[in-house]
Amino acid sequence: MKAAFVTNPSEITIKEIEKPKLNPGDILVSMNTCGICGSDVEKVFGQYGQPSMKLGHEPAGTILEVGSDVSDFKVGDRVFTHHHVPCYSCHFCKHGNETMCQKYYETNLSPCGLSQEYVVPEWNVTHGGVLKLPESMSFDEAAMIEPLACCIRSWNKVKYQKNDSVAIFGVGPTGMMHVMLAQNFGFDKIFCLDVNDFRLDFAKKFNITESINSSDEKRKEKILSQTENRGVDIAMVATGSLKALQDAIDIVRKGGTVVMFGVPSKGATIDLDMSVVYSKEITLVTSYAASDHDTKEALEHKYALGESQKAFDHARDGTNAMKIIITK
Repeated sequence: MKAAFVTNPSEITIKEIEKPKLNPGDILVSMNTCGICGSDVEKVFGQYGQPSMKLGHEPAGTILEVGSDVSDFKVGDRVFTHHHVPCYSCHFCKHGNETMCQKYYETNLSPCGLSQEYVVPEWNVTHGGVLKLPESMSFDEAAMIEPLACCIRSWNKVKYQKNDSVAIFGVGPTGMMHVMLAQNFGFDKIFCLDVNDFRLDFAKKFNITESINSSDEKRKEKILSQTENRGVDIAMVATGSLKALQDAIDIVRKGGTVVMFGVPSKGATIDLDMSVVYSKEITLVTSYAASDHDTKEALEHKYALGESQKAFDHARDGTNAMKIIITK
């Protein structure tokens, strides 16, 4: 079977590998779709600082085989599978920091989600890491479960009220999920900022307050003029750009919250005037990944597994695309 691996900086190789073997509690899944996440793009083109270099953690597919001890799932079940599953009993988990759990990092799919077939280990199977899909949900939609879960996790970390305002920096797939969540939460004003005009035009379809190019020198004035000169209540940074983080701190109101949601490159640093953060009483929140407790949905662009390099190049460039999904 075939699987995708990072072999050199900016280079993906499709390798022919042996079909993985099952332990009694494992399940084998045939991958139907797998989304490309910003962290995947960073692993390929950047200097990602996390221990796992496996590609593809948004896979959905059909169960091909179950281990002898598996009773809750059967061959033919359509499922979404989490790559990391925490213990829910350690100090981190008890404090709501599941993505900091040691077990979370130890668990993973084998060889990876970006593979024609992959094994879900017993721990994931027995600890909520496998979700059966309703017949009404397509595999493309199922590939959006994990990124939406990440978005939901970040919103659960902040305080907001109905009719608040939000600026979303970066309106790629997760940025648009943040738009939809903000609308669902009753935000009155939603500003979208990006350097990609295709994505800004796409965002306009969602009846937002305004799409603003991040290079617009009057971007701050445009937001202040529509927020009674206060700035926004929440600034959601859905990009790894540290320039966007600086803009968010500048545009958020006094007492507001900046959420660092996008994935920064390893070693990325920022020259930040902390006296501004202090004097404005800005709350700075970071949100990393998601546990298996969250949800689903969104947009697409498809490639075959053998075109993984082309797909990642497109995901990096972002031209005329929202979400890149690789199919089997």
